[in-house]
Amino acid sequence: MDHGQVAFLRELLASSETMEQTRRFARTLRTSARDDLLLLGAPDGEEPWHLAAHLDEESRFVPSLKPTLVRWQPPPGAPPHLAIGLDRLADARRGEALFVVSEAAAAPAPLLERVDDARRTGAVILTLDGGDRELTGLAHEALTVPPAGPVTFEQAQHLVSAVAGEEGGRRGLRDRLARFLDLVAGPQEP
Repeated sequence: MDHGQVAFLRELLASSETMEQTRRFARTLRTSARDDLLLLGAPDGEEPWHLAAHLDEESRFVPSLKPTLVRWQPPPGAPPHLAIGLDRLADARRGEALFVVSEAAAAPAPLLERVDDARRTGAVILTLDGGDRELTGLAHEALTVPPAGPVTFEQAQHLVSAVAGEEGGRRGLRDRLARFLDLVAGPQEP
């Protein structure tokens, strides 16, 4: 999806419960990771590369969105930013957030164990999930994407990253600039 398609989807869903849940989740995402935002996919699913790229892009406006991609099995010789394995979760602590992306309706036991460990050490747990009750139960904030819902799992990832970045930085900056210009030049006449 490009920026225009995401904007169109946001406009389509503007007053829906889905968009309100996405806004709430995005607010928590922006404010939960003071030190590091750890991003983890399911062991048997796709790694959340695409979401990591979008969050990294949005981190230009909201630095707390800069993700650290944690991988189940980083290949030997991977570049340092792609070689972060599960050991990193053992070091999770207060001030960090673990953002788990799992489309499966039933999260695998190894994922649930890792999430529970990170929660016990003080990390804030956020999940974008397909409806697993155990995974959602471990989360401080969860956004569940039902298979028959108004958006696909991929669309939900785009919405979360766009809303987190825009409402956390770009729109806020534009609004502040517009207010400043109104103060300096006076409001425009209709």
